[in-house]
Parts: sequence; structure tokens; C-alpha cells
Amino acid sequence: MMDASTESYVFADRPGTAKGGPALFLFHGTGGDEHQFLDLGAELLPGARRIGVRGDVSEGGALRFFKRLAEGRYDMADLGRATKKLAGFVGGVTAAEPASQTVGLGYSNGANILASVLFEAPERFDVAVLMHPLIPFAPKPQPGLRGKRVLITAGRRDPMASVAATEALRAYFDAQGAEVSLVWHDGGHEIQREELLAVQQFLGG
Repeated sequence: MMDASTESYVFADRPGTAKGGPALFLFHGTGGDEHQFLDLGAELLPGARRIGVRGDVSEGGALRFFKRLAEGRYDMADLGRATKKLAGFVGGVTAAEPASQTVGLGYSNGANILASVLFEAPERFDVAVLMHPLIPFAPKPQPGLRGKRVLITAGRRDPMASVAATEALRAYFDAQGAEVSLVWHDGGHEIQREELLAVQQFLGG
């Protein structure tokens, strides 16, 4: 049974323009917090309720959503814990106030935990935006991803997430029947304006 308590994370909640409209969950990268993408979320999906979630793991003072053993090496047991907890949190929030559409947007570590929730509990989200994700393992088949809309954005020179790993993640979602798109920029791990425009267009569609 998943923990559906909305007390399980520190989070910032900004109401949408209409009750029952879309809910946009925002997941920061390492070192960010629940406020990192609140203003950006308002630009990307105007009128949506915005829920910024704070990671519950500290790595040398930098907030994350799950532990890692080294760069690109995840603590898989803690990833499992965090995935179950976050899926329960999202379920609790949307049960308390149903939304017309549940959207997740994560960057870097936030994209990784969002992807992990999609692998395990795809019913939690209708639409997902994964910005610069790195999944260094092969996810199991997930028929619940069929028809889900997923956007991946990435940098061709990203030192953390290789082109091959990103392409493998796209291929995984495609094989599960998700409607997946992949948008590149020529930079590294940083977020660039052109990818934000692509996200805005994707969410607007």
C-alpha cells in the first residue's frame, strides 16, 4: 500500500486559475528545492496548479530525491524507497483535489525520480517532461505507459547523461507504446531557452 500522505514531503503549492484544472508537479535537480521551478511552471503551463516538491535526501547539503553511490551509480534500494514514497505523495495530492490532467516535470535528479515513478506507477501521471535524465539501468516492461505523453530534453554534450543513454530511454518509452518525443540542444547539462520553448509547445499541445 502506498503512502498517500501529503505530509511526506515539504512542498510548495500554488493554486491554478480554475479548480479541477491541470496539476503540474515540479521536481528539482540536485541542489535545488521546491521553489526552483514554480515561476517557470507558470510560464510553461499557464493556469495550472503548481506543486513544487522538495527532495528528502541531502548529499553534502544539496537536496536530492534519492541517494547515489557515485556519479551515475544509484543506490537502487533508496531509489525504490523514494519511488514508492513519491508515487504515494502524488496520489494523495490528486485524490484530495482531482485534476483534469496530472503533469510531471523534472530536471536532472528530478527527471530521474519522475522517470522511476513512470516505470513503477505510470497511472500517477498523464504527461511527463524529463529534462536531462540519466537512467543507468534497464527498466522492466511497463504496459501502463501505453498512450502516455512523454517529452525528453537533452544536451548532446552533456557530461552526465550520454547521447546513447538518452536514446536508450527514448527507445524504452517507444517500446512501451508511449507517445515519446526527444528534443536536443547542442550544449551540456544546462537548461537552454530552446528546450524550454519545446516544453511549452509540448504542454500546450
